[in-house]
Amino acid sequence: MIETLLGGLLGGAFRLTPEILKWIDRKGERTHELAIQDNTIQLGQLRAQNERITAAEKSDAEIKTAELNTFQRAIDSQGTLTQIGWADALSKSVRPIITYWFMALYCTSKTAAFMVYLNADGHFTSAIQHIWTESDQALWAGVLNFWFLGRVFEKQK
Repeated sequence: MIETLLGGLLGGAFRLTPEILKWIDRKGERTHELAIQDNTIQLGQLRAQNERITAAEKSDAEIKTAELNTFQRAIDSQGTLTQIGWADALSKSVRPIITYWFMALYCTSKTAAFMVYLNADGHFTSAIQHIWTESDQALWAGVLNFWFLGRVFEKQK
């Protein structure tokens, strides 16, 4: 009798074991499928974000290219002659006249400052040291570079 009972229980247990294992396996498959779907959704979001960033950068690059092309056309058009003698002469004289005017004003203001320091202190070297600053050095370096290095680059064209 006990053998029959034990045989029935063991037979039932052995019959239920594959079903329990199938149930556990299906649960694992569903968990795995959910994880795959989550990863697919995240991948889709990252792709969409990447496409937005790429589109924005492409748009910015196109805008900057258009701006540079417009700037280049403006520079090129400034060098184009109009075939009107007085207008071309006036156009060519603007930069030198402004440069000479600026230099005249600059030299006048520095001379006036030099005279003020010379009258106040009486020493030539201290007056020079007071009026000649690092800003003056930078300004003169810029002017000299513009006029002399600009010619070097123009000759290379």
